[in-house]
Amino acid sequence: MHRDFPMPGPLVASARAWLADPSRGAPQARPSASVLLLRDGADGVEVFAFRRAATMAFAPDVMAFPGGGVDPRDADADPPWAGPSAQHWARALHLPEPQARQVVLAAARELFEECGVLLAGPHGDDLVGELDDPSWHADRQGLLSRSHSFAELLTARGLVLRSDLMSHVGHWVTPVCEPRRYDTHFFAAAMPQGQEADGHTTEAAQARWVPAAQMLAEQAAGHEDMLPPTQVLAEQLVAAGSVASFLGSVRPVRRVQPWPVEHAGSLWMRAPVDADGDGVLDAPDEG
Repeated sequence: MHRDFPMPGPLVASARAWLADPSRGAPQARPSASVLLLRDGADGVEVFAFRRAATMAFAPDVMAFPGGGVDPRDADADPPWAGPSAQHWARALHLPEPQARQVVLAAARELFEECGVLLAGPHGDDLVGELDDPSWHADRQGLLSRSHSFAELLTARGLVLRSDLMSHVGHWVTPVCEPRRYDTHFFAAAMPQGQEADGHTTEAAQARWVPAAQMLAEQAAGHEDMLPPTQVLAEQLVAAGSVASFLGSVRPVRRVQPWPVEHAGSLWMRAPVDADGDGVLDAPDEG
């Protein structure tokens, strides 16, 4: 079973090149993490989303959620941690324990870097509130400049990562036709009370809270482009109806890798998912 998704404009050239020569090699997919930051709104579940900057090498001008690649900063062997253990996340993500820990750390780090939202507290049952002090901005800049790691920031602040506030909701791999590829685990978290999401990142041309239903309507009207995982997760948010329902639902997460196809005179991104967004381990036509 599969679904065909609209091919985002920025991906057309690479898709056509791959269809012309599907035997060419594909770069290794880089481990990465992305976070759906959620809140309830008058028009259903709202998510904090970016339109990626036109200068981005990967998926420019496409609607996406905060996130980015795992890097050496996330390899701390003993970060300040609360909630489910690294062993739990290893089972959930189907990764060795060190890699699972890095992916979870990368998700929380990217959320703080790009949105100013920190899923951490002084204890495992507490959470930081307002982050208006200029020192928090300096901490974000230090992460971007790599002068300190996320684990070092938490330790210096006397905080622990609240991994219990994160839910694993998706696992998608960039198609082999793309010159930049990511193996991305998607997480979701409710917007912490007392904090604000600001979207102060050079990777975004626009950052906003938007109802998931509106994201889909804008895509259908041709006003926004979305990659398949963004569309599928937005559909799941609409179906859930509330943040609590979405985070509380039990849904199997399987690895999904789309591939380009051409039919009816148009290019599409085909993914092995059913109407509910559940995937299979392998796509038979990846090439």
